[in-house]
This record gives sequence, C-alpha cells and structure tokens, in this order.
Amino acid sequence: MAPAAAPALGVAPAAVGYFVSVVYLGSMIGTVTAGGWVGRFGPILVSQAGLLLCLVGLAVAASGALPAVLLGALLLGLGYGPATPASSMILARAAPPHMLALTFSIKQTGVPLGTAIAGAAVPVLVLALGWQAAALAIGMACALCAAALVPIRARYDAGRNPAAPVSIRSAFAPVALIVRDRRLLELSLVSFIYGGMQITLLAYLVTFLVESFSLSLVLAGMVMAASQFTSVAARIAWGVFADRVATRRATLGLLGIGMGVTAMTALAATPGWPLWALFAFAMAYGATAVGWNGVFIAEIARRAPRDRVSDATGGSAFFTFLGVVVTPPLFHMVLNTTSSYGATYALFGVPALAAGLRLLLTAKIARDATHS
Repeated sequence: MAPAAAPALGVAPAAVGYFVSVVYLGSMIGTVTAGGWVGRFGPILVSQAGLLLCLVGLAVAASGALPAVLLGALLLGLGYGPATPASSMILARAAPPHMLALTFSIKQTGVPLGTAIAGAAVPVLVLALGWQAAALAIGMACALCAAALVPIRARYDAGRNPAAPVSIRSAFAPVALIVRDRRLLELSLVSFIYGGMQITLLAYLVTFLVESFSLSLVLAGMVMAASQFTSVAARIAWGVFADRVATRRATLGLLGIGMGVTAMTALAATPGWPLWALFAFAMAYGATAVGWNGVFIAEIARRAPRDRVSDATGGSAFFTFLGVVVTPPLFHMVLNTTSSYGATYALFGVPALAAGLRLLLTAKIARDATHS
C-alpha cells in the first residue's frame, strides 16, 4: 500500500519503515498489558477487541492526513499486540505436552500466511478501490473475523477471572515476570535478536534485490513470496523437529546459527548471482529468520508458571517487538555507513549466530521420552 499512499501523504515510499516502527511500538504496549485483560475478560473477547482496534486504526489512517496515519499505526499495534498472549493461553491448555512446539508452530504459520495473502490481495484492492478504500476493506475483514469468534467465546472465555488486575502496575507484571526468571529473560533477549533479524528480511529484502541485482519489483516480490511460503512450511517442520528430535532450546540454537550464516552469505553477493541463488538465499532466510517463533513461544509457555502463560508470552513478546522497533533504524544507519546491503546483512547476522551458538552449546541436544 505504501507506494500508492506515499505520494498522497507527501512522503517517500521508504517512509513505511517509520509506520512499521510505530505499529510495533503499539504492539509492545498491547502485548505487555494483555495479561490482565486476558485474565479478566478471556482470550477470545480480548482477541475480538484487538481486531476491532485494527479496524479503527485502519479507518483513522484512511483519512489521508499524515498525523492520522501515524495514530492509526499506533492503534493497529495496540490491536495486534494481544494476539500472542491471548492465543497462548488457549493453546497452553489445549495442546498435548508432546506436541507443544508443533501446536504453537502451526498457530504461528498465520503470520507468514497473512503476509503472503496481503502481498497478493492488497495490490489488487489498491488498484480497484484506491489505497484509502482498500484500508477500510481490510478493516472490515478484521471486523468479520471478530464476529466469527462469537460462537466459541463462551467455551474459551469460561475461565476468566473478573477480579484479575488491570492496573498500570499490573501492566508491568509480564515484563517483571520475565526479568525475574533467568531462563525466561535469556530466551526473551534471544527473541530481541531474532525478531530484529525477521524484520530485516521483511522490510529490506525487496529493496536489496531491486537495488543490488536490478530485479523488477514484480520479480523481487516473487522472491519475497517464496521466502514467506517457505517459512510457513518451516515453522511446522521446526515444530515437529523440536517435539520429536531435539529439545526446543537446541532447535532455537540451530535456527539462530542458520539465520546468522544465511545473513553472512549476503556478503558474497554480487550482481552476477543467478536468480536461483537469490531464491535460495531468500528461502533459507525465511526458513530460519521467520521460522523460529512457534518453537520459541512453546518454550516460553513450557517454562512459565502454569497460571501465568499469558503474562509470560506477553512479556517475552515485549522484547521481540522491541527488537522489531529498534532494528530497522539501526539497519538503515549501518547501511548508510557501509553503502552495502550485503555487508549490513552480514553484520546483523553476527548477534544471531552468537545467540544460536550459546543456546546450542548450553542445551540438552537429544530429546528423550521423559522430556515434555
């Protein structure tokens, strides 16, 4: 939507990065405050409220005024943030222990699938309706999703606690829970790095391909789509791997090593790279930098106190979203210094590689029959 909206707003299309940062700033607030709301009102009602906030955010942004667009971005983030804590509460109760990583990984395929659907549908909507009407149409789709959840609300919101705290103090409880638990804090700091790696793929891959390899926007978009479809399959595959082959911690270590090494291969990229190599790079990046979330959330849910799964996943997501907020401007700053996408990708791959090696070296590698 950015190339169509940017001229009307008087900004460059690349300014969409600031929109994304504001969205995830809202997500940080939404996710860290979600635990109390989920406890008091139930995960389904909170999910419905989040979807309706997305509708409101898109409607505000569709007004066409730049300040309203930024306000709409914040509202979108507030609506998106509670999704992980709310869904994690449901899945932690329903998933068999021996299929925890797979269950969370299947749920997390919604993220790249949503990206792929948006990539196919939004340009068509923009061409047919204009960017403002397209934003409203997407908002109405959110409202329809909220309505579709009505029949299952009584079942999944039955355990809500009307006395659950929703004060300002309680809003910091999820982060405090993470900070007090060394294992949860370590994993959350890893998610800060991994989340940053994921956003570098989503935010800069197309520009990297266009500017460094002179690909057309359409062909670059195809490469991006291939990375997202690969990540869908990878999230499920990594979930199975973590449940049946290796521990979740070891799996997260392998993923960090994979995304770090893949990012570093960009240092060797030249304009002479064949098209298949670009697809391979993007697909490997998608399989690792976008494929880690399900295993990570399952491990957080497993390590969290049974009655505080929503708080733990919300607190850890705060760190993930923080990585997503701060990484794009840092990436842009390094890119301006190096004038090389390859060198910048390689530099950002170093922390991921280091985090992956630490997790792998400190993990119990093989899964045994008694491990859940």
